[in-house]
Amino acid sequence: MEAEKQLTYSVRTLRKDALGSESTCKEATIPLDTGVQGRSDAFNPAELLLAALSACMIKGIERVAPILKFGFRGIEVRLSGARQGSPPKMERIDYEILVDTDEPERRLELLHDNVRKFGTVFNTVAPGTELKGALRRAVTGD
Repeated sequence: MEAEKQLTYSVRTLRKDALGSESTCKEATIPLDTGVQGRSDAFNPAELLLAALSACMIKGIERVAPILKFGFRGIEVRLSGARQGSPPKMERIDYEILVDTDEPERRLELLHDNVRKFGTVFNTVAPGTELKGALRRAVTGD
């Protein structure tokens, strides 16, 4: 049996000044809020973790939808995190995945199962954080 090829990732982050830093990967750049004072035009590390988790969820759906022949028009992920004070850590993350689809309810459950089972970031965060949420059909005006 042939061994599965290990995927690797590489990101480079440089401190720009006392207010922020910048991460680069491939041809993309993300400004980061790394200063003590905070800034509103960039993600702080906790927000970046939530963004990574939401991107993982959407990417998982994009990956599995053709396999399941799951039709959808759009996806929105909403997350909120609660930080524990001492020692500092993300204690709980609540999420809601809204899928604009005509698929039946049982297929939505199947899609949610796939998000939970096969998401790289999801499975990295889940063991150390209370991670709870739902995948549901998007309702117009949501």
